Amino acid sequence: MYQSIALTIGLRYTRAKRRNHFISFISLISMLGLVLGVAVLIIVLSVMNGFDRELRQRILGMVPHATVQIAQPIMDWQSVAQEVLKQPGVIGAAPFVHGQGMFTHKGRVQPVLFHGILPAAEQHVSILPEHMHQGSLDSLQAGEFNLIMGDILARHMGLKLGDKVTLIMPEASLTVAGIIPRLKRFTLTGIFKVGAELDASLAIMHMHDASRLKRLGGGAEGLRLQLQDLFAAPVIAKSVASSLSGSYWTSDWTHTHGNLFQAIQLERRMLALLLMLIVAVAAFNIVSTLVMLVVDKQGDIAILRTLGATPGNIMGIFIVQGLVIGVVGILTGVLLGLLVAFNITEMVAWLEQLFGFKVLSADVYFISYFPSQVKLDNILLIAGVSLMLTVLATLYPAWKASRVDPAEALRYE
Repeated sequence: MYQSIALTIGLRYTRAKRRNHFISFISLISMLGLVLGVAVLIIVLSVMNGFDRELRQRILGMVPHATVQIAQPIMDWQSVAQEVLKQPGVIGAAPFVHGQGMFTHKGRVQPVLFHGILPAAEQHVSILPEHMHQGSLDSLQAGEFNLIMGDILARHMGLKLGDKVTLIMPEASLTVAGIIPRLKRFTLTGIFKVGAELDASLAIMHMHDASRLKRLGGGAEGLRLQLQDLFAAPVIAKSVASSLSGSYWTSDWTHTHGNLFQAIQLERRMLALLLMLIVAVAAFNIVSTLVMLVVDKQGDIAILRTLGATPGNIMGIFIVQGLVIGVVGILTGVLLGLLVAFNITEMVAWLEQLFGFKVLSADVYFISYFPSQVKLDNILLIAGVSLMLTVLATLYPAWKASRVDPAEALRYE
């Protein structure tokens, strides 16, 4: 009986046209606050989830999950790779040589990181073969000194396929003409594009060419590993190092890109907390709405009490009104948030094209577009917490309504 009276009268009050238009206006503002708060929270968390996913799939798909190295060049890297692949959690291994230098072409100079790889083995440890924009990895042949570089790096250097570019090594050679830097000309045969900062700083060459540049005698500097579980990288790396005979040491992605990943996690938590405060403010606006409604409806409350309604019935009526405002606002916010979250990449791209500016430049940010990943648990958490805040916001006004004295309320009616 209690639920029937509270629900029926509460919904009737919610639908009724109020004499006090200011109360209606405050109710609308409270609902819009919930809509915007919930929608923005869903959109921001979805974008942060998208950045987290891109970090794992793109950057951590290009950089090693873990590496195994030793002081001297590894000539028989195949046998070392076989030993490494026996370790639990390791699903791929490939040799590498890496270094730093500067590219120069027609007066343009650009710092660069270069990696020497074996094209046949690279597909087991990297997403590079899937993101070739022009050319292919098969163009990297030992002794031909061909080169593949990132899309942004190629644009900055003004290079296209078939152009020659000179690599300056950070070493000097002593000759009869004096001390001169070490130089080597390469032919650009491929361009990759992963949509991350590596597009502006990374060049790929055949491992034997890189080994000759670094005077390693054709050997590898180490092995890069592909792991089944990214977050187990430190433990697996230590296990791999202890299983190998010799003075091998290991490193993993948490040393090279761990700070970036932790920063995204921290930003996601802090933004969620701050935006939830916006939802809390919108939810507690319902308090002022219901308090003014209680004052406006004191006569009605007194009549209901004289007809036999209990304080619990009155309290339930105003809880229902607050929940209707909250539920409608939350559901509308969820729908709006999902609509934007699923289409934010296309929306931002359209705005960039319309206004002629780049929101996220790959020269500055590690991702050059707005990714988005909607997670069901985030949606349920946001809706659940918002509903809880709405319920809490209705309790005090509803309690005040239940304490209205009928005789006092009807004295001046």
